[in-house]
Amino acid sequence: MVRDADPPVTERPAARRRMPFHKGAFPSKLRSLRLTSFLGLGLAVAFGTCFVTGLLDHLIQHPPGWFHWPARPIWLFRVTQGVHVATGLATIPLLGVKLWSVYPRLFRWPPARDLAHAVERLSVFVLIAAGLFQLVTGVLNIALWYRPMHFFFPSAHYWTAWLAIGAIVAHIGVQLPLIRAGLTHRPRRTVPPGTLTRRGLLAATAGAAGVITLATVGQTVAPLSSISLLAPRRPRTGPQQLPVNRTAGAAGVRALAVDPAYRLVLDGPGGTTRLSMADLQALPQHTVSLPIACVEGWSADAVWSGVRLRDLMALAGADTAGYEVFAESLETAGLYRSTTVDPAHARDPLTVVALRLRGEPLHLDHGYPARLIAPNRPGVLQTKWLARLTVRRAP
Repeated sequence: MVRDADPPVTERPAARRRMPFHKGAFPSKLRSLRLTSFLGLGLAVAFGTCFVTGLLDHLIQHPPGWFHWPARPIWLFRVTQGVHVATGLATIPLLGVKLWSVYPRLFRWPPARDLAHAVERLSVFVLIAAGLFQLVTGVLNIALWYRPMHFFFPSAHYWTAWLAIGAIVAHIGVQLPLIRAGLTHRPRRTVPPGTLTRRGLLAATAGAAGVITLATVGQTVAPLSSISLLAPRRPRTGPQQLPVNRTAGAAGVRALAVDPAYRLVLDGPGGTTRLSMADLQALPQHTVSLPIACVEGWSADAVWSGVRLRDLMALAGADTAGYEVFAESLETAGLYRSTTVDPAHARDPLTVVALRLRGEPLHLDHGYPARLIAPNRPGVLQTKWLARLTVRRAP
């Protein structure tokens, strides 16, 4: 029979002296196998959703040869990355309450009875450490606060995600009988009437996750932006009603971007062409309505005007399918100063080298004099301050 509350402390006094956080410390009748099982189920769903959407984001930014990311629908990345960040933030109260529900077991003494138990305890340690690392660094990334992180966030976040999901799978496999018992067994009521119940605790945890979601999801869902007080960036904020992650000053391109001698270099099978702003404006102009969505979770709708990339490809001598475009920025350093536009996106009629935003010349912080904008791509791949476009055969 599954016990509903913590059993009496039976450790020897000597054991309690060696490990002060013994099972009887901070007791609560709210703890039960059923409560822990429901919290664990919620965490597994949230972490699983974060892992899948985060893996998708990684594959889009660093695509292996077998991976293809479509240009349509234009809102798909906006949704997947918004879900990734929203579920990650909602996981914070879930993880906190889950750790509270099991913490007496974390400090049992001795820490391991045999080799199998030691492996199980090690997997729990990896799960907790990886989960906390993912949530803390994820919040820092959303806030664009990289100073405390003395490592490359995307790589660390990606590989730690594999540790976390592996530990979750191992933990579920080991604890499956207990989880099944916890979900199917209804313990007797041991909480005095009028006090917080286990169901009330679960409701409060879900409520906290809901409040966090509503307070942040407005950076993706525009109608909720007015109540999303914790969202670092929201639609229609910043110059030309669009948020900015990296400014021209931070990128060190101010002087180059406003230089009258600016030329966009276009390389291709037909040779090299240098296009001035007047040359670009003289080409056929097209207006497209596309969202821009960033990996930090924010997205916003915008109207862009400029030259279709496929028209520039034709000008460079690539008027047939099978060509990709390597775009480079005026920025001389930075992890995302260049990107490769695959053939499907390059020839899509919605992919443009934008010169104007919302009917006005691009603001310097939004990529003036010219920037790339393509459907269904992360914001970090929508290269700003374009300097060179190299049209080449796709591998």
